[in-house]
Amino acid sequence: MAIPDFQTIMLPLLEILGDQKEKSNQELHDRLADVFKLTLDEVNQFYPTGNAKIFYDRISWSKTYLKKALLISSPKRGVVKITNRGLDVLKSTPDKIDLKYLMGIVTPAIDEKTPEEYIEYGYKTIVDTLSKDLLEKIKECPPAFFEKLVIDLLLAMGYGGSKQEAGKIIGKSGDAGIDGIINEDKLGLDSIYVQAKRWEGSVSRPEIQRFAGALAGKRAKKGIFITTSSFTKEAVEYVSMIESRIILIDGEYLAKLMIDHDIGVTKIRSYDLKRIDSDYFIED
Repeated sequence: MAIPDFQTIMLPLLEILGDQKEKSNQELHDRLADVFKLTLDEVNQFYPTGNAKIFYDRISWSKTYLKKALLISSPKRGVVKITNRGLDVLKSTPDKIDLKYLMGIVTPAIDEKTPEEYIEYGYKTIVDTLSKDLLEKIKECPPAFFEKLVIDLLLAMGYGGSKQEAGKIIGKSGDAGIDGIINEDKLGLDSIYVQAKRWEGSVSRPEIQRFAGALAGKRAKKGIFITTSSFTKEAVEYVSMIESRIILIDGEYLAKLMIDHDIGVTKIRSYDLKRIDSDYFIED
């Protein structure tokens, strides 16, 4: 049997979750492979680029749209469960799950979009999903890996000089709210103090005040506070009121910077959009 597209996978996936029990991603993969009677070779078949398995990727997109339609949820990492809304859909005994209907719940009047807008919407969906996956992956890694990630990102952004120099200073200080110091440029004309927190809860104003105080103690004017979570409104407002320049990088922004600078991600394909060059067809 051919590998089903992600729309075809939606209803069987929902039916497997119909017992209202939590299912791991691996259990879903195995059950769906049985439903569609796929061979081991079909289950493990890669895209031509070799960067992802087709069946697993299509299951992932099925889950993405079912989550957007609020038919399933992820109560914890790597686990999926049907919602009450999902149960209602199953009770209506549909022949299939209409993707346009599901997408309409999330993005009304999507059929009115131009082809370029479809591409933009699809790209945004991919990036949003990738960002969430990146943050989950970061939180699964040990603290030492997060320090390495911070080094790699800052270097990719043009800070810190060499990796050897950056590696000696990030994560080594631990001095009064400062995790490290990195050069603002490759010549080392100025220094930036860094605080990196792999947290679950929001970073509040007192944490930022402590960091600002540490900067003042070093007679420093520039700092970067990086967290995998978020900042409270009071923390953001405080930064705008003080003399020191502190840049706040929350989890969402961190993931965006990683994607923009190719940290922890791999490019699998790219497309060039083209249009008619009217000037070319003008005769001299």
